[in-house]
Amino acid sequence: MSLRPMPALLTTGILALTCGLAGCQRPPVESQQAEAPTPIDRGEYLVATLGCDECHSPKTMTAEGPAPDMTRRLSGHLGNLSFPPPPTLPAGPWGVVTSMDLTAWSGPWGVSYATNLTPDENTGMGIWTEDMFLKAIRTGKHMGQSRPILPPMPWATYAKLSDEDLKAVYAFLRALPPVANSVPDPVIATPPPSP
Repeated sequence: MSLRPMPALLTTGILALTCGLAGCQRPPVESQQAEAPTPIDRGEYLVATLGCDECHSPKTMTAEGPAPDMTRRLSGHLGNLSFPPPPTLPAGPWGVVTSMDLTAWSGPWGVSYATNLTPDENTGMGIWTEDMFLKAIRTGKHMGQSRPILPPMPWATYAKLSDEDLKAVYAFLRALPPVANSVPDPVIATPPPSP
């Protein structure tokens, strides 16, 4: 008598019936549930995806081009750099110039320098409260009450974030190592007449 192999479907059915009758037990399945991110983790994710490093972090030159200097992450425009006056652009559609590291910008609004977002108490956001931070983003006013926050800072877009997200960003910024870097004050120009 020759033995022929059983079809796979029949084999699977027999095994299932045998385990059902014999009480086979499967090994416990480990929980796939991930822990909820902390506000600091959420804030770090938001800061990365919102592109904050693009303007607020000094850059170093790499083989792939300029990259954020993570040793001075989010410390703003380097205050010890000496810049000549921004170039004057001819009339026409071009109206903005920027430094090579994207931390200084000049346009019809004047000259803006990326703020030091680290918790340094003398040169950064160390004295800012969470409420001040939320008001600054919601109103476009520095510290939530004074001078306007100048372009290219997209505060009006960020103002649409939830309170929970903005509080997470604030928590992440507070968790950064403080970097002493005194950023120059912005130069606010008289707005040009509307076209």
